[in-house]
Amino acid sequence: MKRIFVCLAALFAFAASAYAAGIIVPAEERHSPYTGVLPACDDSGVLSTISDRFAQKEGEFWNSSIRLAGFDRVREIGYRANGVAYIPRRYCVARSVDGDGKFRPVIYNIGEDLGMIGWGYGVEWCVIGLDRNHAYEPSCSVLRPFATRYLGEATIRARY
Repeated sequence: MKRIFVCLAALFAFAASAYAAGIIVPAEERHSPYTGVLPACDDSGVLSTISDRFAQKEGEFWNSSIRLAGFDRVREIGYRANGVAYIPRRYCVARSVDGDGKFRPVIYNIGEDLGMIGWGYGVEWCVIGLDRNHAYEPSCSVLRPFATRYLGEATIRARY
């Protein structure tokens, strides 16, 4: 009985010291590893997914005919910016133009194994000014990496 107690105490001490030291197991070295391979921000599949889902949401839920006609000024604002222990994500920002010629910034991230039933990559996106259900408020900042989350809408609007 005393041996079990000593072993449990030693195990607890080791776990506490590892936690305090900040030992992090990268996502690629876990039991179910990630590869860290994600499509680029300007990948046509990613951008078409955003425009298709945006059109579907606007048409079905908001009874609106707004469509994203194209994207430009696409750039990456972070890759695995939240740390290696999290699901690999690529953070991007782009400028979209709708059918009326109005430009709007779009913030999106591409996550590994976040597609349908965990297969393939998943895309989360938000068009600034058209987040009508306030899912990613304020100003779509939820989709930005931790480091840039509180820069504010003015910096994104100034560039895009």
